[in-house]
Amino acid sequence: MSLDNNKILNFIGGELVEPINGDYFENIEPATGKAYALIPDSDEQDLEHAVTAAKQAFPGWRDTAPEKRAQIMIKLAELIEARMDEFVAAESRDNGKPQSLAAAIDIPRGAANFRAFARMAADFGGERFEKDSSSSYVLRTPIGVVSTISPWNLPLLLFTWKMAPALAAGNCVIAKPSEVTPMTAYMLSALANEAGFPPGVLNVVHGMGAKIGAAITNHPDISAISFTGGTATGLAIYQAAAPHLKKVSLELGGKNPTVVFDDADFDAAVTGAKTAAFANQGQICLCGSRLFVHQDIYDRFKQSLLEQVAEIKIGDPQQADTQHGATVSEAHMEKVLAYIELAKQEGGKLLAGGQRRMLQGRCQDGYFIEPTVFENLPSGCRTNQEEIFGPVVSLIPFSSEQEVLEMANSTPYGLAASVWTQDQDRAARMAEQIDSGIVWINCWNLRDLDTPFGGMKKSGLGREGTWDAMHFFTQQKTVTSPK
Repeated sequence: MSLDNNKILNFIGGELVEPINGDYFENIEPATGKAYALIPDSDEQDLEHAVTAAKQAFPGWRDTAPEKRAQIMIKLAELIEARMDEFVAAESRDNGKPQSLAAAIDIPRGAANFRAFARMAADFGGERFEKDSSSSYVLRTPIGVVSTISPWNLPLLLFTWKMAPALAAGNCVIAKPSEVTPMTAYMLSALANEAGFPPGVLNVVHGMGAKIGAAITNHPDISAISFTGGTATGLAIYQAAAPHLKKVSLELGGKNPTVVFDDADFDAAVTGAKTAAFANQGQICLCGSRLFVHQDIYDRFKQSLLEQVAEIKIGDPQQADTQHGATVSEAHMEKVLAYIELAKQEGGKLLAGGQRRMLQGRCQDGYFIEPTVFENLPSGCRTNQEEIFGPVVSLIPFSSEQEVLEMANSTPYGLAASVWTQDQDRAARMAEQIDSGIVWINCWNLRDLDTPFGGMKKSGLGREGTWDAMHFFTQQKTVTSPK
């Protein structure tokens, strides 16, 4: 297959277009290590084209009735759902995750995001304040031209999660998907006209973060940026946006604790901890990469966990029985493998995995890493302090509630935590005292899209979720009159 026949295109002003400079770079399938498409290497010229289109479209979209905006968003959700198999196959090929995972989570949730914010478009409104001498109400108006920058681990899910509230609120969007996993964003953009979006309301610009991403951050006519990705990149965006006083929402990294007390539902906790550690090859910002287990059940828990890890089926993402696919890129695979070597140097005892898995046939050159379990690593070591973002979990025993709280809170991150106990008072104390924006009790990654989503410390700035995202993508105007 000629890569020239499989070019991804930008979507600007209602048209699928090549980058103005004509430059492309290769899109690699992680499961095979081979290029299968070309990605636009967009630059400032393409961004300027998109900004011009968005500025021209903004007055009309701002003044479109919220119910009409909702109808268009629901139509786009329906178009995704009608092409579910195509999107699932593309997401799996682009990212390396099993098709079964893309079919169960990524693509359905991508469509569900549009439905959730379509509801908000029609229902979202301002507050009223009544006093003895005055009556006031709050108007929430769209900001204008905004940008969303989404990551590679949940490509369509997070691409839509960020753009949907901006569109629902009446903004025009310039969306940049990850250059590592751009295919489903491209496929979505090809449906925008059919859904009914006016030209310029939704624009999708592909390319390198250091080039087109930096240009977005610095453009004076882009008034808000919503970013999900690594903490270092988030900090760079925050610093670059500050001189322009742009609104910035940052959902960043995590080094999340899973805490299992001796009274937990044992079987549920083992399965939950395994899922939290290795879902999506450990490439979810919410993954529980530090597993704290009470010393009274530590040995039994470790044995049961290792039995479940040994049963995880690693294989070609296209196979129906595959549970653990490829790491997203060769560079990321090498990073994770380097951390595994670091864990050994830091004195960690390798209990499972620990190396690249070489498959046969179609995937013989793919980027597969075995689910990896360590123990005997001190809480303060680099392996337990730095975000690895791969299938690596560290087992750590604890003896008391206070001890595990100190270890859980010892990292620079504070995104999510999972606590397993049948003592509701203890659960409430842990939830209050753990430095995490999200705390799950006796579950992991159970999501209510209306609830605030985001982290503390270096895990981010601001919150997402239906209400919070709509607040971010609007401006408040207070209107007061005397009584």
